[in-house]
Amino acid sequence: MADNNDVMISKFGNDGLGLADFLPDTSNGYIAKAGTELLSSAGQADLIAVENALKSVHDPEIPVNIYDLGLIYKIDRSQNGNVYVAMSLTAPGCPVAGEMPGQVAQALAAVDGVGEVSVELVWDPPWTPDRMSEDAKMALDF
Repeated sequence: MADNNDVMISKFGNDGLGLADFLPDTSNGYIAKAGTELLSSAGQADLIAVENALKSVHDPEIPVNIYDLGLIYKIDRSQNGNVYVAMSLTAPGCPVAGEMPGQVAQALAAVDGVGEVSVELVWDPPWTPDRMSEDAKMALDF
């Protein structure tokens, strides 16, 4: 009679799939992508439009947008319309860690003049409340 351990070994043994086979490859960090290459570009995407798109994304647990929370560490706008964003979260264990970069990439890809978007989730430097805007601090009574 097989016990539960034998069943697990037969399901996920050396010849079968394991948990790692179902998780995203994060060996080079976590990068979400959206958008498509522009056929013709008038240069960099408008910074105000990019910032407004970032401000449209909210952490579902905090009533402040990710831009004012200080989660956006870097914005690079290329001459061909592509945009790269490095962002963090308030904590590594944040339940939206797997979803938030994709939401940011989609919001940016919808901006006129933006081509391919790459959003990288980074943890260095760690986020602190000091990164928040004054508006965010007021909204959160900080």
